[in-house]
Amino acid sequence: MTRVPIAINLASDPFRRERADKAIFTLICGALVCSLVVLVASIFHAREEASDLRRQIGRQETQLTGLRHQQSEYSAVLARPENVGTFAYSVFMNQIIARRAVSWTRVFQDLGTVMPANVQLLAIHLPLVDSEDESVASRVELDMMVGTTQPEAVIGLLKNLQKSALFGAASLVTVNPPAQNDPLYKYRVTVPYDQKL
Repeated sequence: MTRVPIAINLASDPFRRERADKAIFTLICGALVCSLVVLVASIFHAREEASDLRRQIGRQETQLTGLRHQQSEYSAVLARPENVGTFAYSVFMNQIIARRAVSWTRVFQDLGTVMPANVQLLAIHLPLVDSEDESVASRVELDMMVGTTQPEAVIGLLKNLQKSALFGAASLVTVNPPAQNDPLYKYRVTVPYDQKL
């Protein structure tokens, strides 16, 4: 009778391939540490940017407070009784200069691009110039009277004004039906108009 040798593992834990597992865990831990370092660095960078932004906001608020103080001083000077007439005259002259700066040739050229063939321009009033900000194109409000024998043609004019980059949303102020000796429907239209003065 032959005896067959039996392999018995007397160790408390059986043999395992731990070297490969340890290498994988080491790589994962290294990647996590690198990402932690990147996150901490980005947090410190964001905090520095936020503090810079807060400093800039503080400087801007200080400048704004100074400008408001200057404005209140200037307003107090202008509100004095002896300066009211001069201020009103200055505003009046500035309005005249702004109105003189409107190019009527350009106004008629630009209106010609949006005016339908069966609509006539009967009258146009001196535009109102809004010159609050002199660094940008001044805003002009055109007040005009148009006439047509076909009322639906005015709808085409209003649509053309709306689509144009130079004009804005037009308002129909009044409508006058034809009279016995005047066959035209007359419409008073106001429209904002952008012209660089």
